[in-house]
Amino acid sequence: MQSTVKEAYQLVRKESLPPIWNMRTEDRLNKQSARLTKEREALGDAVIILREDVVFDTPVLRGLMRVRNHGVIDTATGQPLAVCVEGGLADAAREWLSGKGEKPANIQALTPAEIAGAYNPALRKREMAACHVLDASNARAVEWKLFMTAYKGVTDFVTKYWWPRPAFHVTRWCAKKGITPNQVTSVSAVCVLLCLWLFANGFFWIGMLFAWAMTFLDTVDGKLARVTLTSSPLGNVFDHGIDLVHPPFWYYAWGVGLAASATPLPEGWFEALMWLMFGGYIIGRLLEGYFMRRYGMHMFVWRRFDSRFRLFIARRNPNMVLMQLSLFVARPDWGLYAIVGWTVLSVFIQCIQIAQAEAVRTSGGKITSWLDAA
Repeated sequence: MQSTVKEAYQLVRKESLPPIWNMRTEDRLNKQSARLTKEREALGDAVIILREDVVFDTPVLRGLMRVRNHGVIDTATGQPLAVCVEGGLADAAREWLSGKGEKPANIQALTPAEIAGAYNPALRKREMAACHVLDASNARAVEWKLFMTAYKGVTDFVTKYWWPRPAFHVTRWCAKKGITPNQVTSVSAVCVLLCLWLFANGFFWIGMLFAWAMTFLDTVDGKLARVTLTSSPLGNVFDHGIDLVHPPFWYYAWGVGLAASATPLPEGWFEALMWLMFGGYIIGRLLEGYFMRRYGMHMFVWRRFDSRFRLFIARRNPNMVLMQLSLFVARPDWGLYAIVGWTVLSVFIQCIQIAQAEAVRTSGGKITSWLDAA
């Protein structure tokens, strides 16, 4: 039995499929289809036929919609998973997907990576697109693969190495309970405000608990939006707006709170440190924006060095490690000194990156991502 899904797909039905991220595979396809409006409009008379027991990475569906008389096969087993065919081949293609017939001679079979490519510029990583054949025994493993697919490849070391496992379980719990990404972001926004008050009043240890909770939830909300296909322009602005604005104000509040601690700043140092910190933060962000506008990609995906530098650049999470370490040695003032010094040095490195990119362009070279060229 087949049914139309959003007027773009036909399904080869399977029975007793477990939900993935609290969704049926058909519901997931509905959401994916709704996000591929341009590709659907270009289909014309072509027919997309999919196996219901396969979870598709969205780039695979996008790539499939752009070809005619092609099929996607499982990389390991060679079994057919989906096809895009002209109407006359639909019945034969459906028999092939159902396991009742041979591959029609007019259909070219490709792997998911061949049809979708491997570089994902939105998530700044090179990762082979995949399709996952689903059954009752591997639902958790498929959810993990989708979760890691939703993870940015180029980010800070806290997000990249510390948070994946715990964030997976919390994200899974949120999906099961119907908690939305914006609700998670709202809780993280409350943590931001609590941190400001706690830091400014010298309650650094308690403040750091809420700060770590905020950074963790900042990982969860984005992954929850991607794995449940519920991201929205408003949610994106809400999440990234908070991320962009709050860090320097945390450092400012930390500096204010030092006056009530056993390690106050020397007289006159607070204003100078704040000028350096705010100035460095704003300039660093402007340099990233300049690189993006001039070269059409993120600064940190150009070369391997740039991606590694992004792990430690003076952003909120690496800076929080400096703050935490300063508390361990009972010198919170050192934390502020370290943040300001690392911010200034990071901006200097960014200026060198841009100068090097300009030198490449001036000499006739092309600025391309090492991830795309790998």
